[in-house]
Amino acid sequence: MKTASIKEIKDELKHLSGNQITELVLNLSRFKKENKELLTYLLFNSSNESGYVDSVKESIDAGLSEINTQTYYWMKKTIRKVLRNTKKYIRYSKKKETEVELLLYFCKQLLLLKPSIENNVTLWNIYSRQLQLAKKAMTTLHEDLQYDFQKEINNLRSE
Repeated sequence: MKTASIKEIKDELKHLSGNQITELVLNLSRFKKENKELLTYLLFNSSNESGYVDSVKESIDAGLSEINTQTYYWMKKTIRKVLRNTKKYIRYSKKKETEVELLLYFCKQLLLLKPSIENNVTLWNIYSRQLQLAKKAMTTLHEDLQYDFQKEINNLRSE
């Protein structure tokens, strides 16, 4: 089966009634958890971005609190899982400010882990890469926000 392009889908959706579109969306939400999560964000959280950011921060905290600190191998697996979920939530939002805030929070939480991630090259590279991505996303923001986020980045580096 050939998948239709976004334009073709958009044109076809213009011809459907409200009830038919509702039925399609509900049908779509049954197939993948990510579809349902995206719909949840769009319907309930997109109007309250700060509440959404706070809930994602809680999710990051919960994921990192379950970390197995016996070996760096298990730490790495859990950290990558938390990062994967964080990136998914960032994709839902599509806002650069949210992206920078969540990546900086993730980096800050990584620095608080015991044993320290500085003793492991792989974990330190994960941290460094997320910090670079936050800085890159930060360049598109307003200057006042850039200044605030730059102060946070400088604090992360000095710790």
